[in-house]
Amino acid sequence: MAAVAPRIHEAPDDLLAAIDYCYEQGWTDGLPVVPPEVSRVKAMLAADTRPAETVIAHHPATGLDLSLHAAAVNAVMAGCLPEHFPVLVAAFEAMDRPEFNFHGSTASTGGSAPLLIVSGPYADEIGMNSDVNLFGPGNRANATIGRAVRLILRNVFQMIPGISDKSTQGNPGKYSFCIAERTRGNPWPPLCEAQGYAKGTSSVTVFAGAGFCNVENHGGNTPEHILESIADAMANYGCITLGQSVVILAPEHMSIVGGAGWTRERCQDYLFTRARRSVEGMKGVGKYRDREYDTQHGDGTHALAEKGFVHRGLNPQDILITMGGGDAGGHSCFIPSWSRGRGSILQHAAIKRS
Repeated sequence: MAAVAPRIHEAPDDLLAAIDYCYEQGWTDGLPVVPPEVSRVKAMLAADTRPAETVIAHHPATGLDLSLHAAAVNAVMAGCLPEHFPVLVAAFEAMDRPEFNFHGSTASTGGSAPLLIVSGPYADEIGMNSDVNLFGPGNRANATIGRAVRLILRNVFQMIPGISDKSTQGNPGKYSFCIAERTRGNPWPPLCEAQGYAKGTSSVTVFAGAGFCNVENHGGNTPEHILESIADAMANYGCITLGQSVVILAPEHMSIVGGAGWTRERCQDYLFTRARRSVEGMKGVGKYRDREYDTQHGDGTHALAEKGFVHRGLNPQDILITMGGGDAGGHSCFIPSWSRGRGSILQHAAIKRS
């Protein structure tokens, strides 16, 4: 189905009445939106050099397309500035790949939300927060880019809660789930560099993330102390699957891990090794499946996959690790993947400026 042709709505010439009009049309996530006045939409579109009708994503189940124009309208409603638009466009271009499983991750009972992680200099240029209160409120770029994702899922792809979005409980990230990678004090190469992009190129990584899991450890003073705490969270019976993982290390924890010379790759190996449950334990809670065990331990199995255990993910590269948050506090986090298997694989794309 082609992208819906743009049309002008005649709304009341009064701001509050125009906001109410948006509610009446079903365009909101429950919170008020900025009425998408024509000049603001045009300013948003000017951030991309392609024609407004260019399709940047397709929803395989609804058959609906996302055009740049539709993305711009929803970006305005979310409160985005034009300089935020390239991040939003890149995120949907990444989510459009089949491996992300656009429909399943937005419609199923699992209740995931697309987590966006922006890496590289563009995050600083548009004032994104990578520091204190990283996942919380207070930063316009983080909040509105993430919110624009949700409005597009609702308004363009018609993923309506209770109708096409069958999330059992949902999670707060379904309002907005967008952060920047912290580079200040980070001993590791940025994600965009690790992903193979040229120096100076920024990227956005998208991950179908379930609920946020805080990992507190104020007493640990070795990499093993910190990573063991995180691995235990990753392997809790409530969310251990073969799915991928996102781990955001707080600066206090990174100073311990990185200060000891541990690389991202070494941490991935450690977490994969330790984030595991025995077959007997998995059977004890009704979560063991022969097919999943055989997938992890069959042909091409990773050397660190121990027989008799189910690990989180298929290999260490299934664990994305970076740094974010404020200087004070031993609070890192683990964000599990959507659903009970490997239904969605994280993707990334370069952020292109006009």
